[in-house]
Amino acid sequence: MFFWFLTLSIVGVALVFDSPNLDYRLVAFGSLLPIIEIFFGGPWIGHTLIFPVAVMSFIMLVARGKRLVQRRWLGLPIGLFTHLVLDATWARTKVFWWPFMGFDSLGGSRVPETEWWPMNLVLEIIGVIVGCWLWKKFRFKDKTYREAFIREGKLIELRK
Repeated sequence: MFFWFLTLSIVGVALVFDSPNLDYRLVAFGSLLPIIEIFFGGPWIGHTLIFPVAVMSFIMLVARGKRLVQRRWLGLPIGLFTHLVLDATWARTKVFWWPFMGFDSLGGSRVPETEWWPMNLVLEIIGVIVGCWLWKKFRFKDKTYREAFIREGKLIELRK
């Protein structure tokens, strides 16, 4: 599932936060990052609540006193959080709450993204449809708007 995470994370965060200084490329990257655990034998730390919290804490500490830097980089943990919501990791208590529910709950099983194969196609189609809406809503047909996203991660004209 690629478009499901990519488009819904960008749209959801843009509509909820409406932040001009957030880098939406980092939101997209964060929402896709835990998918790599497919290649490592099951859900690992990327599917736990502690991972985005640790990333967010790291950003806040490293960029202490630099609000614009913090705001821009907060897109990464926000994207990680959206992944947890969109793949329903929160419903897998032992993985989501690791290590608080035990240390042996990671790995050795399938990541949530691979468990719903019949539904994955439907979710990807929804992701493509949302992507088409995103393209129109944020005027990516216009080179200026598209380049603002590509170069700076900005979505221009969020309120229109």
